Amino acid sequence: MKWKTSRRRVAMVATGLLFTGGLVGISAGAASGDTTPTAKLALAGPYGDQFLALYQKIKNPANGYFSPEGVPYHSIETLLVEAPDHGHETTSEAFSYWLYLEAMYGRVTQNWAPFNSAWQTMERYIIPKETQSNYNAADPADYAPEALHPSQYPAVGGKLDPAVKVGADPLAAELQSTYGTSQVYGMHWLLDVDNVYGFGNCGDRTSKPAYINTYQRGPQESVWETVPHPSCETFTFGRQGNGGYIPIFIGDSSYAQQWRYTNAPDADARAVQAAYWALTWAKEQGQQGQIATSVANAAKMGDYLRYSMYDKYFKTPGCTSASCAAGTGKNSSTYLMSWYYAWGGSQGSASGSWSWRIGSSHNHGGYQNPFAAWALSTVPELTPRSATAKTDWATSLTRQIDFYTWLQSADGAIAGGATNSWNGNYSAPPSGTPTFYGMAYDEKPVYHDPPSNQWFGFQAWTMERVAEYYYVTGDARAKALLDKWVTWALANTTVSGSTYQIPSTLRWSGRPGGNWQAGTTSVNNANLRVTVVDRTTDVGVAGAYARTLIFYGAKAAHAQSRTTAKALLDAVMTHSDTKGVAVPETRNDYNRFDDVLSGTGDGLFIPSGYTGTMPNGDQIAPGKTFLDIRSFLKQDPEWSKVQTYLNGGAAPTFNYHRFWAQVDVALALADYDRLIGS
Repeated sequence: MKWKTSRRRVAMVATGLLFTGGLVGISAGAASGDTTPTAKLALAGPYGDQFLALYQKIKNPANGYFSPEGVPYHSIETLLVEAPDHGHETTSEAFSYWLYLEAMYGRVTQNWAPFNSAWQTMERYIIPKETQSNYNAADPADYAPEALHPSQYPAVGGKLDPAVKVGADPLAAELQSTYGTSQVYGMHWLLDVDNVYGFGNCGDRTSKPAYINTYQRGPQESVWETVPHPSCETFTFGRQGNGGYIPIFIGDSSYAQQWRYTNAPDADARAVQAAYWALTWAKEQGQQGQIATSVANAAKMGDYLRYSMYDKYFKTPGCTSASCAAGTGKNSSTYLMSWYYAWGGSQGSASGSWSWRIGSSHNHGGYQNPFAAWALSTVPELTPRSATAKTDWATSLTRQIDFYTWLQSADGAIAGGATNSWNGNYSAPPSGTPTFYGMAYDEKPVYHDPPSNQWFGFQAWTMERVAEYYYVTGDARAKALLDKWVTWALANTTVSGSTYQIPSTLRWSGRPGGNWQAGTTSVNNANLRVTVVDRTTDVGVAGAYARTLIFYGAKAAHAQSRTTAKALLDAVMTHSDTKGVAVPETRNDYNRFDDVLSGTGDGLFIPSGYTGTMPNGDQIAPGKTFLDIRSFLKQDPEWSKVQTYLNGGAAPTFNYHRFWAQVDVALALADYDRLIGS
């Protein structure tokens, strides 16, 4: 996230941050407010029936996917630690998946009320309302370097250096002129849906869902090393009355009350992707007018999503020191989808009035979305209203395909990414590091615990977007990427009846074979290699992977992709239960609940001299653990399984029902039904 002191503006983000039965009609469920059955279903066979059956499980209030406010939880289960640290938090990712689910439901039933309801709920709860009337685009934020380990905060990371020149924000005036507001129309990435922590919003202790954040301190900060904190800092918690949580992240003599939000660009882009399909299917039904407002808002979201194209401090690509050139106009844009953009401002007027905006210097292959870039630059209803947005997204489309091509290994998988800020402080990268438009190749961008490039899920997610883009446009460059990627993925996939194995952990070696700049069309990546370390039955990743194979197989007439997609879906659906689909997961990493920091190793780091309390009274101080500042987890119905493990027993096993995973499987079923059939 970002922080501000009373003295100057600072923006400081470190990491951020898966039945058959013929149904005649179906209720949208309480979360959408719609209970009208529909008579006409756009289904062709049993996979469409399975989509509707899984949809009904997801929307059944008794199954617990949605809060009383109608907000989708990250998972049904509460004791879950991964990117969110509690299952009843939610993410912008979940909202974007919900939109896609309702778009498909609208296609099947011609009922678009649930799609509109999902967009309205998203707008109400996870798009912040604060405005920035005092924002100075010529001086968007003060520089604070990142550090490589949480133990270096706030002494090194987050140490303000207002002498470092930052670039100008070229979007603010255009957006203000277009929309007549200084509100940023983008989702914050994380909500405490049930207000489990007890922050509420702006210190009120009770309101929910509540805006929160966790990650803050460099690439080595895993979820197990995070300190959860409110997005609106009023000094009510943490070090009360004297900085709240800010002194854990920023070192200064005094602190100002403030608010700050972080956007996950892949989620906003997925929302645009969902809006495209909703528009396409509603047009086929002659009902596009029913979703016109939601589609217009998707275009608006795409307008602000351009902030993700910019370097964190609006510096020009190719930086190798903090004194590198500050950007002017759009020369600080990479035209890629970076890890985040963020914005914030002062709370109240006691310390004056200020606000800030930043982009991100780190670009991950798994976050790119050429399909959204294509839709935002070619589809009239989704083209943002701002004068330069269409051109920006057209440029981004080409740049993203270039990026994939530069990162594609000899085996076919897509490697990590590139950064414009080596070590998070604009250091010079190691000599000989290949570059993409001046940005250094980064094997594991953004986070290292675990390495961000090792999860096959990023491969499936990002290549599914490429496959959708290829399916709609027939772009030969996209097909070339998919030809190679699909061959590699299929070679590492086994399916036999109800048994299946897909890649899970990846190990990388080598690097791209040259620099990519304007005019480059290829590089020799013979030495950029990937190895599949182990495999998984993760239902969500399997769903996303199957969707990639479906779109590619349908467009390229690739028989093995089609048959493997069918076999995967058949195998996944053997793991159906009353709430969805799930497979057992053994969580060996849950031994980190009580990790105590030793030197600069793993464990929760709290700066020397800092003491504070969580809303429930848990003490925040040096020597405390992840669990110590989340003692409420001990009351979870599933906690005894973890405690047994911490006491020396076997690693616990859970059957998790993640919202995004259920939706990816549901969408794969519907995609197979409509594109390939039985």
